[in-house]
Amino acid sequence: MAGPARRPLGVVTRGTTNPNRLRRVDNWIVETCGDALRAAADPLVVDLGYGAEPVTAVELRSRLAAAVRSDVRVVGLEIDPVRVAAAQPAADPPGLTFARGGFELAGLRPALVRAFNVLRQYDESEVAAAWATMTGALAPGGLLVEGTCDELGRLGGWVLLDPDGPRSLTLSAKPTTLDHPGQLAERLPKALIHRNVEGEPIHALLRALDDAWRRAAPYAPYGPRQRWLRTVSTVRETGWPVLGRPHGWRHGLLTIPWPAIAPR
Repeated sequence: MAGPARRPLGVVTRGTTNPNRLRRVDNWIVETCGDALRAAADPLVVDLGYGAEPVTAVELRSRLAAAVRSDVRVVGLEIDPVRVAAAQPAADPPGLTFARGGFELAGLRPALVRAFNVLRQYDESEVAAAWATMTGALAPGGLLVEGTCDELGRLGGWVLLDPDGPRSLTLSAKPTTLDHPGQLAERLPKALIHRNVEGEPIHALLRALDDAWRRAAPYAPYGPRQRWLRTVSTVRETGWPVLGRPHGWRHGLLTIPWPAIAPR
């Protein structure tokens, strides 16, 4: 249940969504944030800005309940009261509710927040304040996952944050539909999307990925996953501090510590 009523902070999102649009980030959350959620005194998760349809909130609750904690509670928050009312019929599974709220998280103290395709419509100058508001409302040990993706979830990027600030950036591509890694520039989180210019670390990373992708062309006959795996391995060998292991990379993921790509 939401906390004391207060005016939601933010503006109404565009509302576009699709089933399985956030499957890739949800699977990453299970793998990367699962331990924090298991250790939480209250397994409360907020899906901020779920859109015109509640499908991604329903999917998030289902995935977390199946893979992390069966007692997980997901609250979908939207500023638009019409969307909140329309989502109520979807609140049938135990542990899934919908309420009105924005960056202040409606007075909740969640262990985890997923805020996807929300900040994309804001100015870059507004990102830091939104991050601080959300992380300031987290329960002890809580985490925020903030990012964006395309309409089908094939390209995406997200930042993992705690109350001390951003910890890492993850880039996500579906290898079977990827032309080249530079396409990921279109779906960088708001904090980085305007920083893809000469002299910025994120620009250097995307350029390194494109170069490695071209060099990995001989792996193409073995399938796009093998080509992506070789690409990430090459980028790591050239000095980028890529996190994780090949098992995760082969699914089209690349995670970098935030200091390595933070805007200058």
